[in-house]
Amino acid sequence: MTNPERAADPAARRVSRRWPVISGLSAVALAALLGLVVVVRANGLALELDTEWMDEIIEHRSPVWEIPSLFMNSLGGGVFGVIVVPLVIVLVILLSKRPWAAGYYLAATALSAGGVQVLKQVFGRARPEDMLVTSDYGSFPSGHVANAATMAVCLAIIVPRLWVALAGAAYTIVMLLSRTYLGAHWLTDTIGGVLLGAGVAIVLWAPLAAKLDGERELAARRRLEHRRQKVVGR
Repeated sequence: MTNPERAADPAARRVSRRWPVISGLSAVALAALLGLVVVVRANGLALELDTEWMDEIIEHRSPVWEIPSLFMNSLGGGVFGVIVVPLVIVLVILLSKRPWAAGYYLAATALSAGGVQVLKQVFGRARPEDMLVTSDYGSFPSGHVANAATMAVCLAIIVPRLWVALAGAAYTIVMLLSRTYLGAHWLTDTIGGVLLGAGVAIVLWAPLAAKLDGERELAARRRLEHRRQKVVGR
């Protein structure tokens, strides 16, 4: 079996010694620092940014926006969002014969979800009072948004196409807006979720960059060879 690292771009082999580790760890640290600011400086209460954003949300609530927000609530959380969606994505990646990518995505999703629960327990921030849904303990950070950010970054790395990155960014932003619209989180909770989810995905990518890049190159070669054989066989 061909070693994926041998097929990797030289730049991908150097990733573990460059900026991704630093930037990813910085994002995770910023998420923790943001939670610390909320708990210590604001004594767990909402910051002015949070209250102003929530006031705007409540003022503009409408059934038109409630339905898509509830859909995002189901899509990004619970058994469906935390287990079913990741497993489906992993299965699709495995079917494309990219086991390293599948393992990377699964590990990043699990670590992100674990990190969310740790920070929720550490900070224990109260959720907004005007909630339209029922949620578990701890408002900071948003697990839905962290999961969305992890998914977006991982898929952009696994499938480095502009449309994938844009779709992932749009999905994360919509999830952020839906969580605050439903009153399930303060705005700073969702920002913390973005930082944590993206940071975990980037940190985990760094040591696997060469394998992921080489595996993608080998998969592309297989597809090209398959197309050539189909043309020859006609």
